[in-house]
Amino acid sequence: MASLACCRTLYIRPISRLSPTLTRTLAISPSSATPENTNSNSNTSPTSTHFKITLTRSGISLGKKVQRTLLALGFHRRFQTVYFPHSPEVAGKILKVKELVKVENVGEDMVMSDKEQRQARKASRGYTVVGTRKGSFMGV
Repeated sequence: MASLACCRTLYIRPISRLSPTLTRTLAISPSSATPENTNSNSNTSPTSTHFKITLTRSGISLGKKVQRTLLALGFHRRFQTVYFPHSPEVAGKILKVKELVKVENVGEDMVMSDKEQRQARKASRGYTVVGTRKGSFMGV
């Protein structure tokens, strides 16, 4: 019992039955589980905190559950991109439609709102407005 108190080991199952080499072992020492250490670790943010999900294939001919999952993720058209923070709920939704989407892990600084995405897609106007007649007429 004393040896279990000093160090716990978690065994994670293989991701695929085809490749048992992907099994990982994670050892947790009691010093890292103390509250003062977890606060210091939370100050350093990980580099990837969000999912960048892009719909690459349509779900029209698929079942209602898949179509509703796409709507729950916020997709309305192909090649639309949405961002979600890492969570088990979002990961489960992604697994339901994994054949239809492309997923990347990005940091919080790479997350763009809908307005920012629309602005990034816009082409440049090709010209700049230097002055207007109204401005010269009014003497401004």
